Amino acid sequence: MTATTRLTARALLLDMDGTLVNSDASVERVWRRWADRNGLDGDEVMKIAHGRQGYATMAALLPGRPMERNLADNARLLAEETADTEGVVAIPGAAAFLAALRGLPHALVTSADVALSTARMGAAGLALPEVRITAESVGASKPDPEGFLKGAAELGVAPADCVAFEDSGAGIAAARAAGMRVVGVGPRATPHGPDAAVRDLTEVRVEAAADGTVLLHIG
Repeated sequence: MTATTRLTARALLLDMDGTLVNSDASVERVWRRWADRNGLDGDEVMKIAHGRQGYATMAALLPGRPMERNLADNARLLAEETADTEGVVAIPGAAAFLAALRGLPHALVTSADVALSTARMGAAGLALPEVRITAESVGASKPDPEGFLKGAAELGVAPADCVAFEDSGAGIAAARAAGMRVVGVGPRATPHGPDAAVRDLTEVRVEAAADGTVLLHIG
């Protein structure tokens, strides 16, 4: 971006994969193996796998399949992903971005479960936010807004006063359905029309205002 966008919020809600952590290598390995086992085209699977819980991806790809099988496969894939952290690294600027948020209202809102989010943030050398909404916290996957709404509620902030950081179409749709503004991070985000878009988190500067709001300088 060449121009600078300024957004004001009372809280920030942060996706993990693709937003704070680059886990694409692990995601690709695990999901392409699953695609092969189920006779699906890996490229088509990867088009929708990002941003959702695994069972929701499976339901979209195999609509006639019993949900019990999807949930069982999802549990296996979560275990595989948790064990496979090779190549998992921080998104550029993520460490400084999280450091700038210390003492400011923010939460992690991820489709990963506790074990996977802990493993990936640890592999990337990033500290987990104190407030975390994980797969165990919700009954519906992104693009459902439940996770973002729960994150806002945990922070005691109205959804309209939150800004979400997301990288995927499913995540951006979830944040918008929750009534939030969205900063898109990375190339997957741009086609989905976020309120502002950045290549990575080096293009975001955080400032605490005197009234307790968070000022974001983007670009």
